Amino acid sequence: MEQTKIYYNKSLKPRNPILLVGLPGIGNVGSLVGEHLKSELKAKKLATLYSPHFPHQVIMLKSGGIRLVSNRFYLYKNPSKDKGARDIMILIGDFQALSSEGQYDVNEKIIEFYKQLGGSTVYTIGGYNSSNQYIQSPRVFAVTTEKPMIEKLKSNGVIFGKAAGMIWGSAGLLLAFAKKHKLQGACIMGETGMLEVDAHAAKAVLEVLNKQLGLKVNLDNIEKISKETEKMVKAMEEAMKKEAPGHENLSYIR
Repeated sequence: MEQTKIYYNKSLKPRNPILLVGLPGIGNVGSLVGEHLKSELKAKKLATLYSPHFPHQVIMLKSGGIRLVSNRFYLYKNPSKDKGARDIMILIGDFQALSSEGQYDVNEKIIEFYKQLGGSTVYTIGGYNSSNQYIQSPRVFAVTTEKPMIEKLKSNGVIFGKAAGMIWGSAGLLLAFAKKHKLQGACIMGETGMLEVDAHAAKAVLEVLNKQLGLKVNLDNIEKISKETEKMVKAMEEAMKKEAPGHENLSYIR
């Protein structure tokens, strides 16, 4: 394979789709959100992206087989018959491209493919690392490619102007390529810290998406993971306090 390729199931016909991108990244917030939406919405596989810019690995399957690492598009068909109703494409994957060259190649191909299907709005999902502690009440931040998106996101609890720094990888580059191809986009980031897998931040983002897109996605499963994680962090905190007498104010939670 000498170049990035997308294999598309042409029997599925997206209707003015919105693209939600949940790839691995900070706190694995994007992956958690993407996988949860795919599962709860019972989305069907639309396309698979393979690239030589991904790690040279295959994944072992429970069946005893293997598969190449990939990114995968899933389609949720909106049941509404309204003229303005929109389907939702969900992009998840095993990895992002490993190099700068690969990031530019893969992400522009994603946007070109999405645009060919009639899409016009991209939401990338990521984590925003603001602390080295577990965050009990994570905020949700965002940036957009154009101002008209800001007010609706603000009305659904998203904070603008407080996050600073760089957005690495697909979460940022997909917005840049969306803008280049005259599409609108936003990166929605759940506040996270300390954890490699932060279900609490993912839940905060899912709550925003339910409002922003008029969804009714059940959050029970991810709420269960959040509560189990919080118990684990509290247990770790108590253990650390016992090992460090005189540091009763030591806290991993804020």
